[in-house]
Amino acid sequence: MFGIYLKRELSRRKKAALVIAMGLALGIALVITVNSVSAGMTQAQDKVLKSLYGLGTDMTVTKARSAPKAGSSQGPRFQFDAKSYSKTSQSSDRVMTQGGQALKSSLVQRVAAQKGVASAVGALSLNVTKVDGSFTQGKAQSSGGGQQGGPGGSGGGQPQVQGGGANFDVNSYSVAGVDVTDQALGPLATMKITSGKTFTSAQTDAKVAVVSTSYAKEKKYKAGSTFKISGTEYTVIGIATPDSSESTTDVYLPLKQAQSLGDAKNKVTTIYVKATDSKQIATVKKTIQSNISGTTVTTSSDLASTVSGSLSTASNLATSVGKWLSIAVLAAAFLVAALLTSSAVSRRVREFGTLKALGWPSRRVTRQVVGESVVNGLIGGGLGIALGLAAAYAVTAISPKLTAQLGSTGGGMGGGPGGGPGGGGPGQQAAKNTVEIALSAPVSVTTIALAVGLAVAGGLIAGAMGGWRASRMRPADALRSVS
Repeated sequence: MFGIYLKRELSRRKKAALVIAMGLALGIALVITVNSVSAGMTQAQDKVLKSLYGLGTDMTVTKARSAPKAGSSQGPRFQFDAKSYSKTSQSSDRVMTQGGQALKSSLVQRVAAQKGVASAVGALSLNVTKVDGSFTQGKAQSSGGGQQGGPGGSGGGQPQVQGGGANFDVNSYSVAGVDVTDQALGPLATMKITSGKTFTSAQTDAKVAVVSTSYAKEKKYKAGSTFKISGTEYTVIGIATPDSSESTTDVYLPLKQAQSLGDAKNKVTTIYVKATDSKQIATVKKTIQSNISGTTVTTSSDLASTVSGSLSTASNLATSVGKWLSIAVLAAAFLVAALLTSSAVSRRVREFGTLKALGWPSRRVTRQVVGESVVNGLIGGGLGIALGLAAAYAVTAISPKLTAQLGSTGGGMGGGPGGGPGGGGPGQQAAKNTVEIALSAPVSVTTIALAVGLAVAGGLIAGAMGGWRASRMRPADALRSVS
């Protein structure tokens, strides 16, 4: 009886049912769209952090670089020995550590021994500035034709230098020293070898290198190619491609080789840390900071706060404005559905009064109204899910491009989570590390379940208001409404 009456009443009031369902559908569709776009923003930020932070890395330990002393210069200096009256080729490499202040390699074991730390790996970030070209020595020629007189005589013209000059190319690239015994953590963790091979655990001090795809393309390197850094020849054994975005490191060397080039024996600039439990990262951070003074511990959440650009702007809009807007629209949809249901009940006075006169108790009338409203809510939920999925698919299909820049986490830190792979860390790589990410809008099962729950909730709210009003009607009301 309940089902038959429900079906008949909904069939009679198709237009009113559709209006209520569409109102709920729009609110639910907006909630699905905002949630899916927010999930896409989170995935995009994860890609940025993963490519710059290191796969499996929960935090990094660095040390802020101290301010240079007055009068000292930490900039690169080049000295050449140009021979007179000759055209001589010159080439020089300037290798400098980048990121934060160098740390002792023994600190890696101290960090690994802290409670809550699963593993720790050290890395050294270098920047190589290569200058090569040639000087051409000019020749001194007299500007006058006469001879120079004696002590009391008049002299000839002053000699002038003619010709000569210099032509130099400057090339700067980043180098990361990698602990080849544990490549699952650190700079190479986010890289995939697409040509050749990676380091073996025995190549701790071998003169071999892995280069990024972009740098290999620029220099036309392939597996087996050789190049020199400060006179030391290295053989390319592999070409590495980042899992996402662009690589911020050009050349990867075994850690000992990088330490030798940078005159940083037994030194690292970044320690990559993996926690035993991802839920205890904040606790592990405090433990390291309290037990190892003078260091800066940066977690992935700290790094996420430094991401700027259109990705950050869009994420903030989706999180704040978008969610509040969806809540406001959903509340309005619920209110409209409740008012429309209540209004429909007021137009059914004769019907409900007659049913009560025939012996229907108030609870049965209320149940009938709530049942109709829940069905309207489920219809609205179905339409809302369809609209939300269509909107999410459209965002994914269009794939709007967003940019993300990694900025400094503050505290005077020159290096950070990006210090290893990027060579300069967030503080120095903010302008350089501009990553372009294609936005997607994935819809999870949780979001669908939320939509169904909202649909049922909307129907119950509307039915509760309408049922309460219907239950208060008296059979005499039906007689008074007869004209």
